[in-house]
Amino acid sequence: MKEIAIGILAVVMSIVVMGGCSKPEKIITSFADAKNTLSKKLTSVGDLKDRRIGVLLGSAQERFATKTYPTATILRYKSLSDIVLAVKSGKADAGLYDELPLREIVRNDNELGMVDKSLFSIPIGIGFNKNSEELREKFNQFLREIKQNGVYDDMVDRWVNKGSTNMPEISKDNLNGVLVIGIVGDLGYPFTVFKDGKFIGYEIELSTRFAAYIGKEPKLADMEFGSMIAALASRKIDMIACSLFITEERKKQINFSDAYFEAGTYIIALKRNIAVHGATTSAKNTSLSFLEGVAQSFQINLVQEKRYLLILDGLKTTVIISILAALLGTSLGGLVCFMRMSERKVINLPAKVYISVLRGTPLLVVLMLIYYVVFASVDIDPILATIIAFAINFAAYVAEIFRTGIEGVEKGQAEAGIALGFTHFKTFIYIVLPQTVRRILPVYKGEFISLVKMTSIVGYIAVQDLTKASDIIRSRTFDALFPLIMVAVLYFLISWLLLQSLEHVELITDPKFKRRKVKIEL
Repeated sequence: MKEIAIGILAVVMSIVVMGGCSKPEKIITSFADAKNTLSKKLTSVGDLKDRRIGVLLGSAQERFATKTYPTATILRYKSLSDIVLAVKSGKADAGLYDELPLREIVRNDNELGMVDKSLFSIPIGIGFNKNSEELREKFNQFLREIKQNGVYDDMVDRWVNKGSTNMPEISKDNLNGVLVIGIVGDLGYPFTVFKDGKFIGYEIELSTRFAAYIGKEPKLADMEFGSMIAALASRKIDMIACSLFITEERKKQINFSDAYFEAGTYIIALKRNIAVHGATTSAKNTSLSFLEGVAQSFQINLVQEKRYLLILDGLKTTVIISILAALLGTSLGGLVCFMRMSERKVINLPAKVYISVLRGTPLLVVLMLIYYVVFASVDIDPILATIIAFAINFAAYVAEIFRTGIEGVEKGQAEAGIALGFTHFKTFIYIVLPQTVRRILPVYKGEFISLVKMTSIVGYIAVQDLTKASDIIRSRTFDALFPLIMVAVLYFLISWLLLQSLEHVELITDPKFKRRKVKIEL
């Protein structure tokens, strides 16, 4: 029956594609192609050619896949959870990642399986800045000591062999200074995971022990994997601890410690697409009602391991960035607008250039330049850098909004104000500005909402906002629906509440509202 079905499908496809072509040899060829396409399953690493392969952006797997499978479609994602969701939703045929996190995923998800053969195996080390040779040597000495005294073996046994999720207490006495450690919060178990309001894992313990060894307070900087080397080069972090493969290409940019682990890269795919699993995948429990499913998702994504703390911290960060960036950007936009409307070229030309450059540059690029270039030698809080970057970008749009609104007010009204004895400043404040505010508020509100939504990119510089919080949660639960819907609702609520404030301003500046209010009072 299966062969007959494939044959019928092939004939139909042939007729549609060839416009009813009746040449037998073309139909036979289409039949063979359809059969191969529909029945071929992953049996070895060679089967990845011509497939859609999900990889982590900037990883060794990305370079391997690009070089080894030139005819494949390489899909680059920023986290393991995104790779897994792409595979589960059919957006990718397979994913490539480190062995241990994948085995943990497969153990907890009955839909997924692994092709039981490593693509390649590479040692993992800690990354250091080229000018931090002393710190690198201290880590190598620390690594040799814990290997000799049994601490290293105990860590591997607990995290790798036994699957422990308990972080031991590490002495923090006599600490002097801070060691900033770059991590990827959604890297995957056993290296880095989030539990009970804090990050735990093999690499977290290793880094924390090293910080205590050199008498420093460990400070974890959770950022995107693709931003790690840039952050290290600009000294925003002191070391990288995120299962970083030691490769010759990376050695040109950073220095590595001695290897502390060796990881293999494996293929993950849906079991039904892997030959060894066939159709043995057992069905998920679908007996839960809708409300029971929601309750279960709420428990897993928020209550379990105190994951709601991530959402609360992310919510606070998003609100702070949105409000402060809007206030600073509006003030700066007013200044740029004043310069733009000046008749002196020495003043308006820089404003024109500023507006053109900022409006033509993606906000993510502006954010990266501000943090990694402008403040490269400054120990600045990532949140403050984010507020500055967003405010600078927002100001360029606000300046043009202000200019359009001011120019929309008839010049005769300003001239009338001067004729009545008002100064230029008072004329602007009492006559021009109120009308400008009414004109620009609808457009300003749209730009403000865009600003709020764009805060979702701040994870690139180790700012844990709402989006980053959902990424970390998804890395543990691999629930695509609930975390994303939850974050979407929270973004909507933030935008709606802030929008209500602006609508109140719009209302009180409306002359009709003022007249109605006076009539009511009378």
